[in-house]
Amino acid sequence: MTEHGQNISLPDLNKFFQLDPYIKPYEGDIQRRYRLFEERLARLEEAEGGFDQFTRSYQSYGVHRRCDGSLLFREWAPGAQALYLTGDFNAWKKLSHPFTPKAFGKWELSLPPKPDGSPAIQHLSKLKLVVLTKDGVHLFRISPWATYVTKTLDSVTYDWIHWDPPHPYKHQHQRPPQPRCPRIYEAHVGIASPREEIASYKNFILDVLPRVKDLGYNCIQLMAVMEHAYYASFGYQVTNFFAASSRFGTPDDLKALVDKAHSLGITVLLDMVHSHASSNTEDGLNYFDGTDSCFFHAGPRGEHSHWGSRLFNYSSWEVSRFLLSNLRWWMEEYGFDGFRFDGVTSMLYHHHGIGVSFSGSYSEYFGMHVDEDALVHLMLSNYILHKLYPDCITIAEDVSGMPGLCRPIQEGGLGFDYRLAMAIPDKWIQILKEVKDEDWDMWNIVHTLTNRRRGEDSICYAESHDQALVGDKSLAFWLMDKEMYTNMSALIAMTPVIDRGMQLHKLIRLLTHSLGGEGYLNFMGNEFGHPEWLDFPRKGNNESYRYARRQFNLVDTEHLRYRQLYAFDRDMNQTEDKYGWLSSGPAVVSTLDQADKVIVFERAKLLFIFNFHPSISFSHYRVAVQHAGKYTIQLNSDEVHYGGHGRIQRDTKFFTEPMAFNNRLNSFLIYIPCRTALVLANEEHDYSY
Repeated sequence: MTEHGQNISLPDLNKFFQLDPYIKPYEGDIQRRYRLFEERLARLEEAEGGFDQFTRSYQSYGVHRRCDGSLLFREWAPGAQALYLTGDFNAWKKLSHPFTPKAFGKWELSLPPKPDGSPAIQHLSKLKLVVLTKDGVHLFRISPWATYVTKTLDSVTYDWIHWDPPHPYKHQHQRPPQPRCPRIYEAHVGIASPREEIASYKNFILDVLPRVKDLGYNCIQLMAVMEHAYYASFGYQVTNFFAASSRFGTPDDLKALVDKAHSLGITVLLDMVHSHASSNTEDGLNYFDGTDSCFFHAGPRGEHSHWGSRLFNYSSWEVSRFLLSNLRWWMEEYGFDGFRFDGVTSMLYHHHGIGVSFSGSYSEYFGMHVDEDALVHLMLSNYILHKLYPDCITIAEDVSGMPGLCRPIQEGGLGFDYRLAMAIPDKWIQILKEVKDEDWDMWNIVHTLTNRRRGEDSICYAESHDQALVGDKSLAFWLMDKEMYTNMSALIAMTPVIDRGMQLHKLIRLLTHSLGGEGYLNFMGNEFGHPEWLDFPRKGNNESYRYARRQFNLVDTEHLRYRQLYAFDRDMNQTEDKYGWLSSGPAVVSTLDQADKVIVFERAKLLFIFNFHPSISFSHYRVAVQHAGKYTIQLNSDEVHYGGHGRIQRDTKFFTEPMAFNNRLNSFLIYIPCRTALVLANEEHDYSY
């Protein structure tokens, strides 16, 4: 029974089979997965009084002030012989405040209030747990449920700071409605400034959110928010799962950021790392109770050989409590609207995707190599989030192409809303690295952009943070390289390199946006062609912040061409917002000409025309459309204020002829300059959606 008193019915696989007949031989595997999910959910509800209560365990674990001013501490440390609390409040006496052992490896400690009724531990005072191991060793640890940790400049590890402000932040604005289709601005708070320093939540509110709104993105996806001791890990080596990174400010500062985004109608997603955890011990989860098997698998199974991190034991009841409550915490306490789940491939398979090249064979997705404990955990995560927050958005980062990843759980899927279309940015980088412009394979590009599972929505992107990391470069830098340092002034004529780079940067992004998925993502700064790469301070670069920043000053300088790329990105998003191509059905490609380098397709009753040819413009090029009428230009990459050459009049109108062409009923002739993209609308259509 569910907590609402209804039986969870067996999955109806008919729709799944209709969409993907190749899944039929694996019906038994899908049914077994669903039974495991159903059994886990039923046990959870029977033992804990429902998943709502179970996933609010952050309200009873860690430290909490009660109505009478006393403090209650609760921890799970099954391998500990004894547990103590120490800190500023008791002059760091290690053993003066012991916990009381409870059933199932749990420990509790109650501290009465001071005589004046105030809590025994003051806001912002330092704390530590002292764990006595079964080997008789005392270990200093941070509570896994700690909500605020900081590090001083002279310290190697983080400190647990008691966060109990007298006037907690109160959200002023409601969550915005779920966007019809997400246009996501992927962002990292710490690098969101041109200054060579770690930027703050407050800086993001003042300087970045207005840009996101102006650009027409309706979502931000915040990276590196969950606390991580190693800044250069980009936030993917999490040490403290309930703590917002203190590098950027206080918990209240982050709440103000989310609140401000909501006031602008912007949905806020969190980069959620439940695929692994930092191997740190003193300020992380590793060996929390003195054993290697508290939150993680013991032995080699609990270690990720490539990442050097620890792997969760998803079959553990208390690990489920911890991770599912972690999702609720970020939704409830901070007001996030959903998550991008990192490292899903590593979770789904015992081999973690290491040394595996997924060919698309369905045998790769079923069998003993699939970690069904992790798979069921992801199903539980999606089920609970969508039950409690119907507008919640969940996105999976999976390179394997697991079928059903984004199908509803009741239809045999895992319940994600979207998957990242990770092959697309890899394709663009591969083309720019290896293929001459005149040899670009139009068929292969379109195939990569449209090759996605039917009935499963994708987030497309031309580049994300991955492509910008040290060892690689942004698309703009691949296109224009060192000339970006000297030749980006709009006061001088474009060199051939800058001209090529400006035009292809726009075409690549618009083609990806319009053909590649049901949502779109851009990494901060790349909308205006951010140069260079990303590299966080580390020993190898003398702890430099030179490349750990976003140079918004470039787009703020009026005479630089970065402003032209910014303007195109803004108008591209605004055109999508007006016509809704991301939320429409798949595109119909009518022209795919390898020699001409021309791609023509219809989507959302719009006509998209791309001429990738490096030198040839076509004066009378016939393009096919299904519907007769008068077509007008809505977006033209060749406009001068986008860094184009102004070869087409914006107000030009194109009238169809009743001449069938390329399997469409009508057609017309049009001038298409080289390296130009056009989006046209039919004036006789009703484009409301």
